[in-house]
Amino acid sequence: MIEVERQEEGVNEMSSDVTDDQIQALAATAKPFSLVQLRWSSDRYQDGAEAIELEHQRRMVSLRAEGVIAILCPVISDTVAGVAIMTEPLERARQIMAADPCVQAGIMTCEVLPCLGFPGDTLPE
Repeated sequence: MIEVERQEEGVNEMSSDVTDDQIQALAATAKPFSLVQLRWSSDRYQDGAEAIELEHQRRMVSLRAEGVIAILCPVISDTVAGVAIMTEPLERARQIMAADPCVQAGIMTCEVLPCLGFPGDTLPE
């Protein structure tokens, strides 16, 4: 893992050098995933939205428990609702998210993009 040192000015400096060979070795381990970005729509506060959002949350946590979602990150924002990394292929991830209660109700919009991830990456505890 690359260590980063933060300076007072807010500029990040690398504290260790990374070689081209290290970059290529890491790139060779990349696996395909699907990146989900959920955005709040203008219908966010429609009647019944709280109950629909609760069902969305229940579903997302369930998909996480099943391993369909590897990383789940609600976002504290007025525009972005959350991001997730799904272990499903792109089209299957799009199907799963099209069935989301908030997406179906128009409370959120969803974009699913192909991405690459590195096995073993995790969020710190």
